[in-house]
Amino acid sequence: MSSYLRSQNPGATYFFTMVTFRRQAILCDEPIREALLKAIASTRAKRPFTIDAWVLLPDHLHCIWTLPVDDGDFATRWSVIKRQVSVACGDAYRRAE
Repeated sequence: MSSYLRSQNPGATYFFTMVTFRRQAILCDEPIREALLKAIASTRAKRPFTIDAWVLLPDHLHCIWTLPVDDGDFATRWSVIKRQVSVACGDAYRRAE
């Protein structure tokens, strides 16, 4: 696994690109999209952030977030969102390895 140096500055604005496993074109499927929206809302309720922009494509997404002035931890937010989507839709989209 790669070890990245990431700046986590409270109150900063960040650009993210997230890609599906093996670039599977699943993000626009209704169950995935609904699970993603629910996971984002749930995460924002517990760990607030502002969504400045969002683009959802079948195999990846781009977004710009602004974090609160007292919190720079975007990694935990992404971890929670990804985990919730995987739990909600994992059985239908299991990895074939």
